[in-house]
Amino acid sequence: MTDRPRRFLFVSLDALITDIAWQVSRAGNDVRYYIGSESERQIGDGFVPKVDTWEDHVDWADVIVFDDVLGQGEKAAALREAGKLVVGGTAYTDRLEDDRTFGQHELRKHGISIIPFEEFTSFDSAIEYVRAHPAAYVIKPSGEAQNIKRLLFVGQEDDGLDVIHVLQSYKAAYADTVIVFQLQRRVRGVEVAVGAFFNGTDFMMPININFEHKPLFPGNIGPATGEMGTCMYWSGPNKLFTSTLAKLRDRLAEEKYVGYIDVNCIVNGHGIYPLEFTPRFGYPTIAIQSDGIRMPIGDFLYGMAKGDLRELEKSWPVMHLHRDKHGVLAKISDLDRTSLYKVINEKLESLFEQS
Repeated sequence: MTDRPRRFLFVSLDALITDIAWQVSRAGNDVRYYIGSESERQIGDGFVPKVDTWEDHVDWADVIVFDDVLGQGEKAAALREAGKLVVGGTAYTDRLEDDRTFGQHELRKHGISIIPFEEFTSFDSAIEYVRAHPAAYVIKPSGEAQNIKRLLFVGQEDDGLDVIHVLQSYKAAYADTVIVFQLQRRVRGVEVAVGAFFNGTDFMMPININFEHKPLFPGNIGPATGEMGTCMYWSGPNKLFTSTLAKLRDRLAEEKYVGYIDVNCIVNGHGIYPLEFTPRFGYPTIAIQSDGIRMPIGDFLYGMAKGDLRELEKSWPVMHLHRDKHGVLAKISDLDRTSLYKVINEKLESLFEQS
């Protein structure tokens, strides 16, 4: 329970932040929850008090929490400039995710190596490009289409014929949905994300290292999903962090960004290759993280929004098994925790030493 109850307004496009809103509420805070999508508005009924509009409750709230990108950052930044305590992005940070090409250019601008890519607005042009430059590619939709996770396709064939086949299928079925997309050269290695919370001026410690399993079935088989299982742990700053996310510190401070941000990477013996930004809470990442934070989650959100919380009180690493919209959290014992740190750090360090 919190020692100082506060009033929280959660603003969601698709009810992604429901679990956190419920946790804040049951800790003794006053919560009001707005969900933009009509088809999702029943989610959380009976658990969290709902409102039909969020704008009418801005003055009431001590803290306002936006849970997504897609234009939410501009609203969050405007409220912050007006003096409200807000967890949320800016127009700039939204664009890091919504516009994949812009995100890649920002990585390169800050001295971070990127994987070669091309942007397309025509499936025919993309098909011709693969025929002219045969290789293994990843098809990555931009904008709202990237939320349809199954549309991300990781090519397996070095001649690119599987990518050509999928592009032809997308042209027939998704021409009105996928307006802009990237073809990114496929790089093989370990997929790992590094993230941290940002309090408006600096990264909060510790950082977070997580490994997502995205294919539908075990053994990396099946279509891409949002997430089918994640292992994560807290860490001090390491080479993965200093080589990527840490380089954007000053730019994020300039934006007065408040919230979580991570960058997903491929790491192999040749180097670290950032793939994409997530400048918002991850789902179910934030649910896992909240179970690894000792302080009440409402106090954590308040301290981050106010800017005076510089280090979160972490507990244990968490292994997460995800099924549909429900999860099972399994705490790792002290003995297993030591083993987990040792194995993962040894794996990462060995890769970094070879790069």
